[in-house]
Amino acid sequence: MNTAVDASIDGDGRTRVSLAELIALRARVARVKLPPERVHTARHGQQSSRLHGRGMDYAESRAYQPGDDVRRLDWRLTARSGRLHTKLFEEEREGRLLVVVDTNAGMRFGTRARFKSVQAARAVALATWYAMRGGDKVGLIAFGGQRGQLRVQGAQRGALAIAGALARWDAVGPVHGDETLAAALQRTGRAAHGARRVLVVTDGFSCDDATRGSLLGVARRAEVLLLGVSDALELNVPPAGRYPFAHNGERFEVELHGQAQREAFAQAMGEGHRRLQSLATELGLRHRIIDTAADPLDGIAHLLGKGGPR
Repeated sequence: MNTAVDASIDGDGRTRVSLAELIALRARVARVKLPPERVHTARHGQQSSRLHGRGMDYAESRAYQPGDDVRRLDWRLTARSGRLHTKLFEEEREGRLLVVVDTNAGMRFGTRARFKSVQAARAVALATWYAMRGGDKVGLIAFGGQRGQLRVQGAQRGALAIAGALARWDAVGPVHGDETLAAALQRTGRAAHGARRVLVVTDGFSCDDATRGSLLGVARRAEVLLLGVSDALELNVPPAGRYPFAHNGERFEVELHGQAQREAFAQAMGEGHRRLQSLATELGLRHRIIDTAADPLDGIAHLLGKGGPR
């Protein structure tokens, strides 16, 4: 397969997403030890198969046939009908991960290492390589400035398609206005059906009062995982000084001197990750907050692997 990088969408990895970097992250994931596979019984209960993190759901019962596993007999139906019946189970052989990534204008901000938008793309790429290495298929939905969708795919072709979409959307930039996470989850509700896990990557500023209900709705069908991406200036009270900013081609400075002034600034800047943490805690969702200079792989492994305490 041709994996040549399109130079027109290969950014610097700081203010623009680097497609080459997203592809290269596969090598890092290849060195990570994945959680052990779990053994489940096959559909008719006759054989065992090694499936990574899969489950089994009851499908139906039918008349007993020679060779059926007697441990799978449907005793209730057998008693009612007077004839032996066997339970059949449906295996979920392919896990499905749906990644929902925030592309609102506020994601294009950063004071350390890279923009939040670039860090989010790196995290999504790592999640894709990680999940696909474990045998899962991955789909992608962008909300906010870009509102794109990639159907669930597997193998290298799917991962490259996701990396390419992330770089392409970033290169084009916002073409829509801001969008809340709640609106995005409602708009993409059907795409979440069949997903075993839904990973939301956002800075939290897209969370409003309606987000709780929307996340609960998704959580009824799949495990919801939250990865917050924040800048260092959003996580800590800044030291006194002058801070240059650029927005829409204009440059300006913010002077922060007194303790009260700096704390008020930090309060406003940190609203996003506080909203996200509050929702995760209230709903009992596994979550992580990372800054723009961090290595996202630790957070991704925590969320998609065995993980630790929430």
